Amino acid sequence: MTKLIAPVLAALLLAACTSEAPKAQQKKAKAPPELIGAQSAFFRILGPARTWAQDLQVLRMEPVALPEMKEKDGKWPAWRVQLVSASRGRMKTYSYSVLEAEGIHEGVYGSNEESFAGPRGQTIPFLFQAFKTDSPAALETALKKGADYIKKHPDMPVTMVLEKAKTDGNPNWRVIWGTSVAASNFSIYIDATNGEYMKTMH
Repeated sequence: MTKLIAPVLAALLLAACTSEAPKAQQKKAKAPPELIGAQSAFFRILGPARTWAQDLQVLRMEPVALPEMKEKDGKWPAWRVQLVSASRGRMKTYSYSVLEAEGIHEGVYGSNEESFAGPRGQTIPFLFQAFKTDSPAALETALKKGADYIKKHPDMPVTMVLEKAKTDGNPNWRVIWGTSVAASNFSIYIDATNGEYMKTMH
């Protein structure tokens, strides 16, 4: 009987080791986070946002600079978008981040709702279907148009804002040299629907 048990135990041990091997292979190291363009971030946000409101429109979208990852070629580690719903009379801000960092959560995160009685100032909401030009493409066009300024200010940080003015037919990307609109004295507008250069502001 003992002679029969030994081979059976050996076979069971071999089977257990074989079944564990694939599991060990599955536990690979998590890939490091990668920078993301505005459109990819927006469409990750869109699914959860549609459970909040079906008639949502975009009021503003902008990147979030994080010290852990430096932006490159129109891609950032995180994006934030303000969405509005006319039927609900509310506004909700969503963010998408490729990593957990101070002040922002990894993945999609929605803030508390705010009241929205309509646009204030010159910025108005727009349908997300008009957002056809991604941030890397908009930045590439702006870099060509702003080549002379960039040569004189090679270390100037760049940020971007997606919004629509009452006077514009399409939403636009405002590519800003500086840390914010208020801190900038040079920016270039790119049509966010067709990708064409619109104007330069000094």
